[in-house]
Amino acid sequence: MRRLYSTFAHGPPGLGLLLMRLVSGIVLIEEAVQLLLGRPSIGATAVAWTTLGLGSLLIVGLWTPIVGAMIAADALWMAFVSPTPLRWTLLATLGAGLALLGPGAWSLDARRFGWRRLDIRNGNHKNDDAPP
Repeated sequence: MRRLYSTFAHGPPGLGLLLMRLVSGIVLIEEAVQLLLGRPSIGATAVAWTTLGLGSLLIVGLWTPIVGAMIAADALWMAFVSPTPLRWTLLATLGAGLALLGPGAWSLDARRFGWRRLDIRNGNHKNDDAPP
């Protein structure tokens, strides 16, 4: 992950990425729950559980580039077979955007793979335990 992004966006850009992740993830989870409540076939059940998992991973910001690309592919497919293609086209665009931009500072990816700050002490400090 560190090779994909030099930094994880903080401030307003990071907040924007968080909002994109939350909205996309909530819509995906809502779609999956609606599909599961409608007594789907075995294939549709597998798609619904996959969509539920992708939405959950997107909300917490884990493996965002991979999840975003999978959401974009899944949503593009659904845009062709669904009676509401505009909603799925929007989700595909958000997924592709998140795959390219990254998860932002408020994500598990940033916690796991973000840059750490190390404070190196100056060697000229006195140590009370050292002999004179």
